Amino acid sequence: MKSVDVDENVVSSSKAAARLRAAAVEAFAENGFGATTTREIAARLEMSAAAMYPHYKSKEELLFAIAYEGHQLTLEWLRAADPVHETPSTRLRAVVGEFAKNQATHHARARVVEYELAALTPEHFRAVAGLRRDVVRLVRQIVEAGAADGSFAVPDVEGVTLAIVSLCVDVCRWFPGGSYTDPDTVAKLYPELAIRLAGAQS
Repeated sequence: MKSVDVDENVVSSSKAAARLRAAAVEAFAENGFGATTTREIAARLEMSAAAMYPHYKSKEELLFAIAYEGHQLTLEWLRAADPVHETPSTRLRAVVGEFAKNQATHHARARVVEYELAALTPEHFRAVAGLRRDVVRLVRQIVEAGAADGSFAVPDVEGVTLAIVSLCVDVCRWFPGGSYTDPDTVAKLYPELAIRLAGAQS
């Protein structure tokens, strides 16, 4: 699939653009993308709706910046957490623990990033989908390594990979909930669930 170039001005590092993204995350998480207006987002910052347009030309472009940045950060966090020279079990625990913890810690942003993508234009969706594939690929490589050295009894590498990724992604949908109000608690539980899904042999 052809790569999609990302305009550096869309994922802007300016303080004003970052404040707009943060306000939009709050609004989208509370009310959904479709039910939120640019006027409501700007009002959270005591700005006029027109003040948003020098940074983002539309509400959809703002969502794209949030989604792209969110997936980019997730990928960076997972790569940093992966002890690549350790055993597949150690690697899977580390990566899943980081994934689950960050989905819980940043649950509002993650909820927007994971569940509002249908509102993106096809081009913007493809750009975000490329980062999603990179996240899945990282987990798949660990599961494949465990299947190859016999430390995982994996009936289906692709299926197990998708189950593990889906488990982590879904944290933002329900967190906080019940007795789970601390991201560290989720970070301890989910690696053990992933290891069981992978059929770890030790």
